[in-house]
Amino acid sequence: MRFRHPDGSTVHLAYCTNVHPAETLDGVLAQLRDHCEPVRRRLGRDRLGIGLWLARDAAHALVTDPAALRGLRTELDRRGLEVVTLNGFPYEGFGAEEVKYRVYKPDWADPERLDHTTSLARLLAGLLPDDVTDGTISTLPLAWRTAYDEARADKARAALVTLAERLDALHELTGRSIRIGLEPEPGCVVETTHDAIAPLTAIAHDRIGVCVDTCHLATSFEDPHTALDALTAARVPVVKSQLSAALHAEQPRDPAVREALGAFAEPRFLHQTRTTTSTGALHGTDDLDEALADDGPLPDTAPWRAHFHVPLHAAPAAPLTSTLPVLKAALTRLVGGPHPLTRHLEVETYTWQALPPELRPRARAQLTDGIAAELTLARDLLTDLGLKELP
Repeated sequence: MRFRHPDGSTVHLAYCTNVHPAETLDGVLAQLRDHCEPVRRRLGRDRLGIGLWLARDAAHALVTDPAALRGLRTELDRRGLEVVTLNGFPYEGFGAEEVKYRVYKPDWADPERLDHTTSLARLLAGLLPDDVTDGTISTLPLAWRTAYDEARADKARAALVTLAERLDALHELTGRSIRIGLEPEPGCVVETTHDAIAPLTAIAHDRIGVCVDTCHLATSFEDPHTALDALTAARVPVVKSQLSAALHAEQPRDPAVREALGAFAEPRFLHQTRTTTSTGALHGTDDLDEALADDGPLPDTAPWRAHFHVPLHAAPAAPLTSTLPVLKAALTRLVGGPHPLTRHLEVETYTWQALPPELRPRARAQLTDGIAAELTLARDLLTDLGLKELP
């Protein structure tokens, strides 16, 4: 979906396909047929943007076979779909029964991460619509925080510098400008937008910036305006933003609240949980079940937020809610000003099948309806900010 900003630029809205994970090219093609095109039709649109997730094997098949890449581009066109952004965070195995810490491997100290992201950039340059010259890729925020020492930090920094040089060369070769955004996430070396400033200003290259995920922003209790103003002041580009909402518990000491939270503790994904003290210090656990344990280390006198991407249009039932207000505030700052801070927005609710059983879609059509409802909400927020939806 495309929107005209009041300054005349085009803002793109997509939804991320990691909600239907596929490891192979055949699986990606099936996604387009079974999920993406039906969402487009449900919205009544001639064209729909998707934030494509290409796992290692799928990316390898495409980058080593130009005919396969042309075939994917043809299939996108045939189904009324377009790609201006990729989700390069998960490397493989995102559809496994247990993902948890695996999603952070390989990290930016591992040469495989550089090679994979380089491949994604080359592929995106070949998938961009004919009238679009700028593409974006979100990626791992350096590494998970444990076992990340200065030696690994040096390797990660060197890898990102090499990537920037490769992106420059790709631009010269193809005329397509691809930018990469580190996506701050709780528990990682770069947990917050503030954490991103030092490593990115050290690299100081406009092709390497930040992907602001509004679920992660909210989970770490970051104020959107303060965070985005700091990035702007530091001249760190906001490459893209993922529109998502976290789980919010206002009174975690209440047994009913804890019981409701327990329904969201599940074995597939990591649900980092955070709270703040009266002094503003951030405390957290790596997963929701750790926070809910009888001897859990998390203080329960202030609200908790959990890294669980809940559907944008459907907040959980009381006594829980979502951080949709944080998303709205972030979106106002991102695209509500005289000029957009980013032109690539991506709805990323990958946890539909990890929701409590009674909230999960029971059929493909229900998932289609849910994704379409999320995109409709995002569209309405954008038009309320003065953007005009384009055909």
